[in-house]
Amino acid sequence: MKIVVQKYGGSSVATTDKIKEVAKKVIKKKEEGYHVVVILSAMGKTTDHLISLAKDISDNPDPREMDMLLTTGEQVSIALLSMALNEKGYLAVSFTGSQLNIQTTAMHQKARIKDIEISKLQKSLKEDKIIVVAGFQGVTEDNEYTTLGRGGSDTSAVALAAKLGASCEIYTDVDGIYTMDPRKLKNAKKINKISYEEMMEIASLGAGVIHYRAVEMAQKYEIPIYIASTFSDKKGTIIMNGGENLMEETLITGMASSLEDIQVTLLNLTSCTGSLYRLFGELAQQEANVDMISQMLTEDNKMNVSFTIPKTDLHIAEGIVDKWRKEDKSIQWEVSTDIAKISVVGIGMRSHSGVAAKVFELMAENNIEIKMVTTSEIKITWIVDVKDELKVIELIGKEFGLKEVHA
Repeated sequence: MKIVVQKYGGSSVATTDKIKEVAKKVIKKKEEGYHVVVILSAMGKTTDHLISLAKDISDNPDPREMDMLLTTGEQVSIALLSMALNEKGYLAVSFTGSQLNIQTTAMHQKARIKDIEISKLQKSLKEDKIIVVAGFQGVTEDNEYTTLGRGGSDTSAVALAAKLGASCEIYTDVDGIYTMDPRKLKNAKKINKISYEEMMEIASLGAGVIHYRAVEMAQKYEIPIYIASTFSDKKGTIIMNGGENLMEETLITGMASSLEDIQVTLLNLTSCTGSLYRLFGELAQQEANVDMISQMLTEDNKMNVSFTIPKTDLHIAEGIVDKWRKEDKSIQWEVSTDIAKISVVGIGMRSHSGVAAKVFELMAENNIEIKMVTTSEIKITWIVDVKDELKVIELIGKEFGLKEVHA
């Protein structure tokens, strides 16, 4: 049984007209001889609208009730697409995450998929039906609705592809992966093939085309992912083992920037490993996604620690700091919100030196302050003022050949 899992994002199903166009694309794949499983996000800005409604009621809505609310978004889009397919004479059936028993952990709004019961899917596929599934959501063993967090529909798609032994295609409003978001870097190059490793780094740094958890799962189960546009037939990008860039030729494969993080600095902590263990342990327990970390000892045998977390996790940090300050009133903290996190990624950095030096040289020559920096084998990430974001992107894009050169 030749199966393909196709995922369509919110912009692809934003209106009923667009849903009808998606139906045509699904039918085309069906006519090519595939059994088709479709994963859908909620229509357009539906999720944002639902969040806004919740915020009108409460500044800090209960996570369980948020999941109860947010899971309604995909229910609308999957029902409408199934109707569109049936209207065109193709048998289709829609399922929510709970109906399919997409089993998840119990962490509301940040749940992770544990397993998927595929017997109902297999039965529908044997009946030659097109299956339309609500992405982004699942259910706990106690039958509580959960959501997987932003980008969760990508993860749903890859997980289903892995369970079904299917290929995976993700359709969105862009026609592939670019060296940088073309809205921020004019004439950014399109990438035909990119490695899981590079794509995971780029996705985790803010590139919105695909979620890093989906790429991580695809690498684990060796599921190639094809990224393309819903609205055109242009060739897309394949994410797979090994990219198209040879290490000896290309230093930087891509760049990403994010305005979704804040920098938190704690001052006057007790200088011991136990303090770090406790701090980041408490953040981890509440699933706060810590990225960059910097530590500095002071002359009076104290310790200052800086780290970045998503803006949405600020309340978690506030709660932890409030508790710590009750124990030690000398502890102070600062939060920087107007920051941009810029990263360059490339397997070529493993075999070439000097990339970090060139980045720092460019920043120094252009009087751009670096607030924080971390490096790995294939990635350099640094923090700058948000006002410098586009200037940095242009400098890096030009220096490392991430732009198309037009005569």
